[in-house]
Amino acid sequence: MNKLRTALATTAAAALGLAALATAPAQAAAQPAFLAASQMPPSSTPWTATQVFTGVPENGGALCAPYKIPAQNTRYREFTTELDTNGVQITTVARTEADAVKLVDTLRKALAGCGPLLEQQNPGLQAVSASHGKLAVEEGAWVYSLDTADPQIGNTDIHLFSVGRDGRTVTLVRWGQMGDFKDAPLTAFRTTTKTAVNKLWS
Repeated sequence: MNKLRTALATTAAAALGLAALATAPAQAAAQPAFLAASQMPPSSTPWTATQVFTGVPENGGALCAPYKIPAQNTRYREFTTELDTNGVQITTVARTEADAVKLVDTLRKALAGCGPLLEQQNPGLQAVSASHGKLAVEEGAWVYSLDTADPQIGNTDIHLFSVGRDGRTVTLVRWGQMGDFKDAPLTAFRTTTKTAVNKLWS
């Protein structure tokens, strides 16, 4: 009888242990890290950052690359200052490394050809895209700019973009404000880009 009671107790304990394991919340899968507000290029007023959201920003994601980044396995964070300077980081984890390479190629082509495309879509707008080279970080990052002017309303805007990859993970960073290319913090943006890529899985 004692042996039977011991066996029953052991079985019950094992069952309780399995039940506890079954009901315990699964450990959240690791996610790529994002830039902090302080890691954006210096600005005359402080940067603030939103929480990290799931999916892509409204209107298809980022200027010059709308609907190029899939919403699945994608997250983003937006950045603003007290003035007009703003930015965004969009990060996606592709199914395979080959898919990540294809996405980087797609984004690079979109960023490089953004100026002429915007001019076609917006008669009267003057838009110039330029490439500013590759950065040596993980599997690489590439920097671009977009300088736009609308003579009809007198507005000029400058945007900096970068797209980088670490394995299956691709991240796009955009910085923008009113002004011309001479007003853009290109050197600081390169530093921000390196930080963004290095930080993904650090």
